[in-house]
Amino acid sequence: MAPELYGRRAEIAAVESLVGRLRTGRGGVLALTAQPGLGRTALVEYARAICGPVPTVQQTAPAALPQEGPLLVCVDDAHTWRPADRTALLADLRRLPAERPVAVLLTLAEHHVRVGELGGLAILRLGPLDDSAAGALLDRLTRGAADPDVGAWLTREAAGNPRLLTALVTALTPDQLAGRTPLPDTLPGGEAVLHDYAAPLDTLPRATRALLLLAAAAGEHEPEGAGADLALLLRAGGDPGELAPAEALGVVVGAGGRVHFTHPLLRRAVLHRAPLARRRAAHARLAEVGRDRLARLVQLACAAGDHDARLASALAAAAATPRPHAERSAALARAAALTADTALRTDRLADAAEAARQAGDPVRARALLARTAGAPAHGGVHQVRGLLSLADGPAADAREALLTAAVLLPPEPARHALIGAAEAAWAMGDAAAYREAMTRVPACADDDSLEAYRAGMCAVLSGRTAEGHALLRRCLTAMQRTAEPAGLLRAGAAALVVGEVEAACGAGARALAAVRAYGPEVLLPRALEHLAYGELRAGRHTTARAHALEGLRAAHRTGQPNVAACLHAVLALAASVEGDAEACAGHAAAAAAGAGPHGLQQAATLAVWAVARADLAAGRPGDAAARLAPLVAPGPRRGHFAVRMLAVPCFVEAAVQAGRRAEAHSATAEFTRWTAATADRLAPAQLARCRALLAPPQQTAAAYESALVHHDRSPGEFERARTQLLFGQWLRRGRRTREARGPLRDALVGFERCGARAWADRSRGELRAAGEAVAGEPGQGPLAALTPQQQRIARHVAEGATNREVAVRLSVSHRTVDHHLRNVFAALGVRSRVELSRLLAGDGGLPDRDEEIAAHL
Repeated sequence: MAPELYGRRAEIAAVESLVGRLRTGRGGVLALTAQPGLGRTALVEYARAICGPVPTVQQTAPAALPQEGPLLVCVDDAHTWRPADRTALLADLRRLPAERPVAVLLTLAEHHVRVGELGGLAILRLGPLDDSAAGALLDRLTRGAADPDVGAWLTREAAGNPRLLTALVTALTPDQLAGRTPLPDTLPGGEAVLHDYAAPLDTLPRATRALLLLAAAAGEHEPEGAGADLALLLRAGGDPGELAPAEALGVVVGAGGRVHFTHPLLRRAVLHRAPLARRRAAHARLAEVGRDRLARLVQLACAAGDHDARLASALAAAAATPRPHAERSAALARAAALTADTALRTDRLADAAEAARQAGDPVRARALLARTAGAPAHGGVHQVRGLLSLADGPAADAREALLTAAVLLPPEPARHALIGAAEAAWAMGDAAAYREAMTRVPACADDDSLEAYRAGMCAVLSGRTAEGHALLRRCLTAMQRTAEPAGLLRAGAAALVVGEVEAACGAGARALAAVRAYGPEVLLPRALEHLAYGELRAGRHTTARAHALEGLRAAHRTGQPNVAACLHAVLALAASVEGDAEACAGHAAAAAAGAGPHGLQQAATLAVWAVARADLAAGRPGDAAARLAPLVAPGPRRGHFAVRMLAVPCFVEAAVQAGRRAEAHSATAEFTRWTAATADRLAPAQLARCRALLAPPQQTAAAYESALVHHDRSPGEFERARTQLLFGQWLRRGRRTREARGPLRDALVGFERCGARAWADRSRGELRAAGEAVAGEPGQGPLAALTPQQQRIARHVAEGATNREVAVRLSVSHRTVDHHLRNVFAALGVRSRVELSRLLAGDGGLPDRDEEIAAHL
């Protein structure tokens, strides 16, 4: 039976191809190379299992290759052969005729392959497993019983090595795997794999091995992959000339005054290979010559043999000074390992986990929390767990953990836990839970801005809008006196609530600059999200998209999929303006996929709004109204409390065009009440537009003109252009074509200035229908002989729309479409909708599906 392999699709295909050649009477050679433990032997076993009736031979010693076949010859671990025998084998393989039905599968440890040794042979290099494959293997090894946090740490420590992962899992107890008892400070079980990694180092000169040991020991203080400071190694007695043999062997690379191991397991292998006394001596020597107090204390902790209360206290005190969060986490974890007292040890592990979280390393943070398993309830542990869930977990779970933490913590950290619980409630769209958490936040005598924000948000959500806005404006004043990122992000949120969009963008930009300069890394995607959303509200969609894309990369890098879901929603909104329907749908789907399981109502609402707006741009008001109706109407399925009113103008436009006027009237009535209370500067213009859409014919023009007057007093080029487009459409359909051209021209210019391509296309179509040629447009081909209205109907029909759907899109009767379509068929000499579609596709009036598909391949 073939072994179950994970993450080896390409390798399996290559082995199957080799075996398949035997069935056609041909042979070949495939050489597999890999670092220790990556699965060379497993692939050999797989090849033997799938051969079926084809005989296989395991060749473990020099011998002539068989002459008859079909036959599969497996030579596993050929690097263990004597050099002369291996050279002879490789020479025979190069002379093996392809027509001889003998296939050879050869495996070698990568670090034993000499330069050019495998020239002329097909070579496949096995790399480490990716996270998905390693996770699948972990599930099989543990039968799904591993705690997610424990599993993530095991996967990280295994570095994609399946044999090491298997060894680590095997060495832990069921209770440790399930997270019921603490993990050891150093995971056991990887000794055999590390021994294999270290074996090639025995060929290096003794002085080189001593330098490598110093480099490996120095890395205990540095972040993963940062390397060791070469100057520190030299002060510790290392000889720079001894680095060359290790570089030639591919063990390390020297660059920029630092020494980097080429694989993380090599550094661990060097430490594992050295006797305990030599390891401690290396750490002690680095502590002697180090110039940084925290680094020296970490090295002393590594050299210590047992609990040491004084050293642990010194480490914790040094970690409390301003330092990079990753360094603080490493130091606090060392301090915890030296601490005998359970309560104090838990305190330090919680602090280490929080520092790792702020450094953007949630896997390490969760692994540190796993070391507290079995300890009494601890506020710091609950707080870090809740904040981690807020970034990567159900928002409801995050809220409960943070509320629990607030009960257990002293007033100052309890305040931050309650603010986190409020953020979780906001993400869930639960206004009452948000208000309840913020009400519980203790008064902060030394932070007027936080107190004003807390009281102001509670007042707004309780219906005391004027009082709330006055309090929130105090946050904007205090914003000028702070450079603290969290405070700036609160000020930006307050600015949006009181309608100061430019102030919100300014606060977001300052928060982003502060995070980039001073950290913490964990706030980078959140700062970019706030800034992107503010720019979106300001109508700067291109800039919003750029910042959201950067935020998305940062969110993935720092393990914050919940923030990624919000950023996908922002990108969907930007795409709905820019007219990229495919990008809008893709980002909206990604936002929904992340928002659904974790209860992120705000991201879900924004995503639906984006798709509905794209539907409107494409002339599908019925689809847009159907999407938005549950979000803007009262009831259990309504959208996020802070977003649903922003989507009402879109819904009213779609509902009126789709014939759902009663729902549009109801939504407009609620929007009227909201406009009276909100400070959103766009709301009066949008309300006037909604009223124009619903007004009797004799009042419509005045309503649109009133809306444009309101637009003159507020920012928002895109929204103004939408009002002008609707006004121009109404005038043209009322046969006032000469009057319609002015608003339609203004709409086209506005949409072009904001990069709203699909909306600009709609404006051009309306201008054509109003009898005005649009500058810069390509020729109409066979449609040139048609009237503007006939051209529009022909395009919609050729795209697959029914006559009724065209009537809805163009706001005309079904009989009018029938009449025009008969004239179109007669003018173009076509007899069916299919012929019309082919004619327009062939002329370039419509995208040809085959060409469109080919363009994406």
